[in-house]
Amino acid sequence: MSVTKVVITAAGKGTRLLPFTKEMPKEMVPVFSKVSVNKKVVMPLLQYIYEQMYSMNFRDYCFVVGREKRSIEDHFTPHDAYLKEISGDYRKYMNSFYKKLENSHLVWINQNKPLGFGDAVKRTERYVGTEDFIVHAGDVAILSKVKHPIKRLIEVAKKNPEAKAILLCKEIIDPKRYGVPTIEKISNNLFSVKEVIEKPEKPKSNFGILALYYFRSDIFSSLRKIKPGKGKEFQLTDAIQNLIKEKKQVLAIPLNKNEDEIDVGNVESYKNSQNITFRKA
Repeated sequence: MSVTKVVITAAGKGTRLLPFTKEMPKEMVPVFSKVSVNKKVVMPLLQYIYEQMYSMNFRDYCFVVGREKRSIEDHFTPHDAYLKEISGDYRKYMNSFYKKLENSHLVWINQNKPLGFGDAVKRTERYVGTEDFIVHAGDVAILSKVKHPIKRLIEVAKKNPEAKAILLCKEIIDPKRYGVPTIEKISNNLFSVKEVIEKPEKPKSNFGILALYYFRSDIFSSLRKIKPGKGKEFQLTDAIQNLIKEKKQVLAIPLNKNEDEIDVGNVESYKNSQNITFRKA
């Protein structure tokens, strides 16, 4: 696989899940995962995302965390003394997680102030260098039975070397919660992106961008050019719009009908995510 680097952002405040998120990052909220045919476990969403990526052969990760995110680093640090205190399936399961961590290269970058998704990605430039990379928000995951969207993003990038960004989008009911792309169909599963606007008052399409992206390193020069946007934060969508303005190619693929978005952004979506992962994971 040519793409080796994954940026996972986990520095959001999570205010819509208070009081749980006062001490615990929203990316660590529990969802369900299947470890064998008959056994489910409760797993932090961020671990769920990491294990998904690991199963797709990614080994190089950069986590962008905020000031209160000590619990994330602790969770992703193998703890041998703890292993000795547990037994049976749980020991096997934690041992397997720790082995994966030991086979991975993990980098931690701090975002001490909540300056937005764009700022979080910008901070990873030294880690990414000039390579292509995946950006995955730590509070959203995709459940896919067939070919995961990450694999599809990589395929599209290989076939379209001129594309500087490839987005994942889905049809939505409430566009005001999403970045909204204006798109033109190239084929059944591929769109050309003509414009993107963060949480627009008057959406130009019924598609929303999901927080899972493929980027060339060109995105960094674009991120350096943007000013604070919606919510006085640096928006990744503004940097993507800047690429479009500079006549760079931006493409998008749709979420498939049989795929589910796990989103823990608010109480309603979190409840839905728990139900989906309990039934399907």
